[in-house]
Amino acid sequence: MQEELGIATFLPSRDAFEERQKSELSKFGEKYGVQVPASHMISQVQELKKLEEEIDYPMVIKGRYYDAYIASSFEQASSYFYKIVAKWGYPVIVQEFVTGTEVNVTALGDGKGTCIGAVPMRKLYITDKGKAWSGISLEDDKLMDISRHIVEKSQWRGGCELEFIKTRKEEYYLIEMNPRFPAWVYLANGCGQNHAEALVKMALGEEVNPFTQYSSGKMFIRYAYDMIVDISEFEKISTTGEK
Repeated sequence: MQEELGIATFLPSRDAFEERQKSELSKFGEKYGVQVPASHMISQVQELKKLEEEIDYPMVIKGRYYDAYIASSFEQASSYFYKIVAKWGYPVIVQEFVTGTEVNVTALGDGKGTCIGAVPMRKLYITDKGKAWSGISLEDDKLMDISRHIVEKSQWRGGCELEFIKTRKEEYYLIEMNPRFPAWVYLANGCGQNHAEALVKMALGEEVNPFTQYSSGKMFIRYAYDMIVDISEFEKISTTGEK
């Protein structure tokens, strides 16, 4: 993909990018030996009834690119189906709901089978969209082994975010692999792994050694800041782009 763009980039190959799509997650899990929730793609709301024989409620109704809703009944699932179709089109993904704790990993691969860095965290506070507003870095060797395995075996090139559900039985289900750093990636820097800097260096052709450790128990909290400015200064920025 980076060759096609004809500019200095550090991106995954087209094959690596496509195989981790939400619609391909079942095949992805089978290929790399990773547990994933049962998933089905549908294009008609009637297909939900057929899936009730395979997937119990609650079930997750997802858009191919974004949005996910937890449905506890056929009526809810139908409503979410139409909501997603109106926004994202077909197909709609129906996924098994796995109960447990959500744990996420920010990771970086060199595209040659080496995981340059990885830092896991658990969400402490989330927004109504399920996004992390606060989180804490974890010490979890099993999660780290699975994450490195995915990045290395898929020969992922660049940054990514791995989203897992950890069950009470200590099982890890991969629910998404996002092809970019998460919004909370700065936590990795606070834990001793500056993923953004390492990515830039690799994009510039510099050699980067894999990170070997990170600090657990580091917490991040996102906050809003009110900036007070004179209206005349704001007008300059809005009209001319000058400060």
